[in-house]
Amino acid sequence: MRNLKKLGNNPMKKNSSSSKGVQVLTQHIGISASKARRIIDQIRGRSYEETLTILKFMPYQASSLIFKLVFSAARNANHNMGLNNAELFISKAEVNRSTIRKKTRLCAQGHSYPIKRITCIITIVLKEKSKSLLD
Repeated sequence: MRNLKKLGNNPMKKNSSSSKGVQVLTQHIGISASKARRIIDQIRGRSYEETLTILKFMPYQASSLIFKLVFSAARNANHNMGLNNAELFISKAEVNRSTIRKKTRLCAQGHSYPIKRITCIITIVLKEKSKSLLD
């Protein structure tokens, strides 16, 4: 994940929940937003272990990229904030369209046709389950 940005809790943002969380943002991933969205819809709201199991056995190419992103987010939450991986769940996951890279393919007789590479932005927020939610 070469374009991985780690965002911590911003003190300027109003956070309604008191639980800790980690946000991971990756940009310009070389898959379309609709292909990534069908995987993100399956893991939204699930626990960390269940998410890794689902992503490991999905037959889509984008699932390995999202697996690396979720795994990295959990490692950052464990290392930087001291959160337990067993208590993490995906509270927010979204996919947005990004820029389109344009190239040209050369043909015979000096002609060319355009090639469009669609990219997307994936944002995942992992939070720790609070004790009040478990009771």
